[in-house]
Amino acid sequence: MSDIKLLDIYDKTPQNVKDSFSNNTRSELSVSTNFNKVEASYEWLELMENTVRYIDNVLRNPNRFIINEEEIVKVELARRITVDSIRHLSKHTNYIQKIEDNGDVKPSKILNINKDESYNTYENRLVFTLINNMRDYLEIKKKGLAKASSVKDTKKATYSAKTRVGNENVLVEMSYTSALSDKDELQGESPLEERIAKLDGDIQMLTGSNLYQTLHKAHVAKVIPPIKKTNVILKNTNFQYIMKLWDFLQSNPPDDTKVIKQKREFQDTGILKEYMDSTFLLNYLAMNTLSDTKSTIESKELVSEVTDKLIQKIVELNPNMPITELKEKIGDKLVMTRYKYEASLSEVNGVFSRRIKAYLEKVENMEM
Repeated sequence: MSDIKLLDIYDKTPQNVKDSFSNNTRSELSVSTNFNKVEASYEWLELMENTVRYIDNVLRNPNRFIINEEEIVKVELARRITVDSIRHLSKHTNYIQKIEDNGDVKPSKILNINKDESYNTYENRLVFTLINNMRDYLEIKKKGLAKASSVKDTKKATYSAKTRVGNENVLVEMSYTSALSDKDELQGESPLEERIAKLDGDIQMLTGSNLYQTLHKAHVAKVIPPIKKTNVILKNTNFQYIMKLWDFLQSNPPDDTKVIKQKREFQDTGILKEYMDSTFLLNYLAMNTLSDTKSTIESKELVSEVTDKLIQKIVELNPNMPITELKEKIGDKLVMTRYKYEASLSEVNGVFSRRIKAYLEKVENMEM
């Protein structure tokens, strides 16, 4: 609405009517509020989503090192004779069984070296530990999905009031309820539940990789802070993103949702009650437009107001005029004004009657 027409009625209402209404008003306002706000952060979700690809890069191209396993075995069980084997035999002549005439040496035992690749590196164990931390972190977050960011704000007010305007008693009872419920939708193409489900699937993919399974079966020790700043961790791009997620998970516990609750019940005696009292007056003026006695009441109030102003003006112009003379002048003026009004009204009625009578006679003549 561009304008409120009720304000026009308010402006046209005599001031003494409004004052009488307000001065006689007795009211009560009961208020209850219930505010519940949940603040949840989803930075972890986006960070995990972005880091999965870099973890996958490491799993596909893991660091490894060669392990030399040395053992003394019977010469017929040796897989391969190496330089290291000959060197070891020269230092341990007790393993020489005999020396042939042509100079060939026949050992009874010899050093056997088995070379094997191992993925049990510090960097690989760091990635292994991070994947486990991601899985545990996500499980806790999934249980707390009901605490997604939201705001619930409920307000209820009960207002009762009564007043008196002239001989009219006015009573009002009103109940107001407001309920706000707003749940934040996570920015992105998919809803929160779908994104978490996809991330859960990505983590399961990581745990199914050969490197993860190898380290899991080997029961490798988890990496604990502080992290060793190896050259690979410092310079490799994949590990730069991995360390960003690692540091975040270490400094932000999974159950970091903030809940704010405020509940109040009170009797309002301030500005809100003044607003409601003003609304009570406006409601009265609106309903009073349906009343047949409205014009009579307003007329009486208007006459009283005009009379007061007239007497005040006479007194201001003639401050020394006796009260008896003032009454006589007002009485004479009132009688003369009423006589003129009644005479004028009588004359109008006479003219109107004569015109009607002439019109009827003319109609009768036309019918004959």
